[in-house]
Amino acid sequence: MCDPEVSPMEEDDTGVEVRHAFECDLGVCGGRLNMDHTHTPECLAFTSGRGKASNSSQGGLFTEGQRDAVFVGRESGDCSRVKICSAKFRAGSRSCSREDDGRSCSKRDRQDLGRSFQLAVSAHDWSLAESFIPLADSQRLNDGLCIALDSVWFLSTTQELAAATRLIERLISAGASDFTRAALRTSFLASCVSACRSRTMSLADTVTVMAQRLRERLQECNGDEVLKAEAAAKVQRFTEWALKCIGSHSRGRIKGKGESSAAVVQSSVIESRLQLMAFKRFLELAGNRLTSKDYTEAFDAACFPLTLFSSAIDPGWATGIAASAMQGLLGLLVEGGADNVNQCFLEAARFGSTELVRILLQIAQSNGVELDVDLALGFASHYCKISTMECLVEDGNAEAFLGPLMRAAERGCMEVVRWFVERGCRDMELCLALTAAASSSRVDIAEYLLSHVPRHVLQTLSAEILKAAGERSGGSLKGIAFLLQADFLNNPEATYRIADGIAKSEDEAVTPELRSFLQEEWSEEAFMRGRMLGEAHHLNVMRALKRGCSPLHLQELPLQLQVTVAYLPLYKECLGAKGVILSQWLRGQLVEAAVRLCAEKLALEEFIFPKLLGTLARFGFDRRREEYEARSTCRDHERSEVYMEKLIVDSIS
Repeated sequence: MCDPEVSPMEEDDTGVEVRHAFECDLGVCGGRLNMDHTHTPECLAFTSGRGKASNSSQGGLFTEGQRDAVFVGRESGDCSRVKICSAKFRAGSRSCSREDDGRSCSKRDRQDLGRSFQLAVSAHDWSLAESFIPLADSQRLNDGLCIALDSVWFLSTTQELAAATRLIERLISAGASDFTRAALRTSFLASCVSACRSRTMSLADTVTVMAQRLRERLQECNGDEVLKAEAAAKVQRFTEWALKCIGSHSRGRIKGKGESSAAVVQSSVIESRLQLMAFKRFLELAGNRLTSKDYTEAFDAACFPLTLFSSAIDPGWATGIAASAMQGLLGLLVEGGADNVNQCFLEAARFGSTELVRILLQIAQSNGVELDVDLALGFASHYCKISTMECLVEDGNAEAFLGPLMRAAERGCMEVVRWFVERGCRDMELCLALTAAASSSRVDIAEYLLSHVPRHVLQTLSAEILKAAGERSGGSLKGIAFLLQADFLNNPEATYRIADGIAKSEDEAVTPELRSFLQEEWSEEAFMRGRMLGEAHHLNVMRALKRGCSPLHLQELPLQLQVTVAYLPLYKECLGAKGVILSQWLRGQLVEAAVRLCAEKLALEEFIFPKLLGTLARFGFDRRREEYEARSTCRDHERSEVYMEKLIVDSIS
């Protein structure tokens, strides 16, 4: 976005002091209506009507002749007008005797002339503002055109409309020609005015909110930190200028019409129409001196503040009176040749400016502009802008859910995933999102999606899901392990079978990492290796008990502690495995431990062995879990021993 240049009259440090003096003359300095200034002795002495100005150079922004020319004229009602005699301006300029002083006074006179013009326009004293035009050079004329055009967003009557357009016409007739700068900065200002008309936005909070949002935006961008800081400072400076301009016109309306400060930025439908008529007249006067590029940059300048103000604008603002002027402004810029509507639309979606998205959808529909609503939905979902997503689906008819849903699943954004699922996704979309979550090891997302994917779809595509997740995994297979442990086919035999089939497959789609993982953990071969390891472990335990010479004297420990020392690590490892079923590797070790303990007649003890069998039951090694759990509470050890032996035989077979 090009910078809406601020006039030198608005950048000079002496402007504060001059503004202070004129506000005192206007009667709005200090007190309840203007808390930014307080009366000082210098101020009281400097201001006409409150004592004669000192002849000293204190506060000397005007020459002596110019100070004598500043006065306040009280007319009908409470309307105050600042009148500065042009003859005294010339007298002040001629009062500089030396050549260097003459150049200094001439520069100061131009600055004073510009500020006087600005204050006259802010007070809507149009005839006074017109009287300054013959005194202005080309630079002041262009500055005056900008100031006059900025005032159109504060018009409220047809008389003000006629006077403002006449002032613009006279400035152009006198030689003002910088239409590009005028259009660019007034578009920026109009956006700030519209944002401030939101009920949740106050003038005091606007700069803070915008600065915070700008920092967040710049943090997401790559680039030099120094350039980012300069950009942030520049945008904040223009925002402060816009709000000062709003405040200046606000004070004029408060003093001239007796309006409250709370209502000063409010606008009716009639006022919005008047403001748009004035801006349209300016565009007609500019004609072909405004190019398509100028309209494009002005459109960008108008959208930029609303993008940053997104979090502070009322829901529904775009359909209310407050946004009507903004809609009209953007529409006129599009008619003039702005071709970046889609770009600004995507930016608004990215930063969650829902109301601007809604306005741009309306403008695009009215002007036949094509917008990429599906791509905008992708941006909004990526940054978790839920309200913007709802707007794009409901108002923009976005329907491409698959891409955003998969990316949200990959990132682990549960809020966005849940939103898409609740809005209604196809079975294949859910299945692909599950694959994306598993490949990124987003276990919580995979668990949520697993409960929504139909079982027949999982059974049909189970092998493809595991292969695709392994191919996209990037090295971590935690998500695939979760699917298997969760018995994602709702059938342990089927789950083990599909894992074993992929492990033995020579399909090139199976990555070496996935094949190796399944072979080591989930294949039938892994089950046999687990049993062999369990057998070797049992033999080592028996040797330690019968022939060991450990200082602990294991053989002298109670039987319960012997079993605990031997199998507590395996028991903990099985319990630590989350899910419904164990890997074949752990399953083989657990089965072998149960068989060996039963063969050694250790089933009478109620310590570790019953817990091992309970673990077997928990992970689905028998088809009668409920019956086992009911009988496991029985204190008849002999009946329990017979039942446990039968249970193990059934589970192994």
